[in-house]
Amino acid sequence: MEPTLSIVVPCFNEAEVIAECHSQLTKVLQGMAVPYEIVFVDDGSSDATPFLLEELHLTDREHVTIGRLSRNFGHQIGVTAGLTLTRGAAVVIIDADLQDPPELIPEMFRLWREGFQVVYGVRDVRKGESRFKLITAKLFYRLMNGLSDVEIPLDTGDFRLIDRKVVQALAQMPERHRLLRGMGSWIGFKQTGLRYERHARFAGTTKYPLRRMLMLATDGIVGFSTVPLRIVTILGFFAATAALVGILYTLAVRLFTSSWVAGWAISFIGMLFMAGLQMLSLGIVGEYIGRIYTESKQRPLFFFQEVLNASSSPNSETPFTSTHLAGAAPEMKPAQPLG
Repeated sequence: MEPTLSIVVPCFNEAEVIAECHSQLTKVLQGMAVPYEIVFVDDGSSDATPFLLEELHLTDREHVTIGRLSRNFGHQIGVTAGLTLTRGAAVVIIDADLQDPPELIPEMFRLWREGFQVVYGVRDVRKGESRFKLITAKLFYRLMNGLSDVEIPLDTGDFRLIDRKVVQALAQMPERHRLLRGMGSWIGFKQTGLRYERHARFAGTTKYPLRRMLMLATDGIVGFSTVPLRIVTILGFFAATAALVGILYTLAVRLFTSSWVAGWAISFIGMLFMAGLQMLSLGIVGEYIGRIYTESKQRPLFFFQEVLNASSSPNSETPFTSTHLAGAAPEMKPAQPLG
């Protein structure tokens, strides 16, 4: 029986929470009395996560699909890979750490049946997170909306339910630097938010340290806005104006006064300011050029090392790549070993 509801769970070194995540999801989904599947995506984990996922598949083969990526491609790519394996008319994206409560899935499903094609979670309270992370997260979303050409709902993450039409729309957006919550806003469709209290992690440590958060913020700003380039243009205009004023001032002092050697300090400061401004501008422009270079190579977004589903053997390997993004999810069959 084809599932009505699919759950995508990206995993990276989540051995401490995998069993509990599956248990809570199964309890909620069985209570909904609809055909379902849970798609776990192992994003190149280096702990026991792959082995635990294989055990889950063996004990719950009817409902659990496992996609193992060939290496760690990152959270956003991991979710994208999971979407290619789903078959349900509605798809929920949820992390394995149980910060986003599975108990909200029935309410999301109800709103979907009422006609909403995207139901995203809005975090009213975020437990277990440092004050620094809370402040920077708020600043990030407000900065994004201030700079972006598309309004992204405040205080949201990737926890959401999306309709099959939305999955297919995302499949037609093969960009490498992905921010799924921004892409979900850009494509439109009928959307609504569902407010909730976000829990602390059930176990383990966050997979989004400061470095990854900054990379995600950069992808969001650069991927959905050309405002930084306009700022560079404006800064260039003001810098040119300041330079012109400085030139006129220098000529006036030289021609009409006897103290033309004076002013070396402000000249030195001005030189440093201009050098710093130029480096900042080059950095911003470089971010955009770097993304053009990455996109121009047209490499696949990811590779699956293996896919385990109801009809596959534990050792089967399936050479799925991101070429499956341009359309419906691939038909999953027992595959022969590569080579």
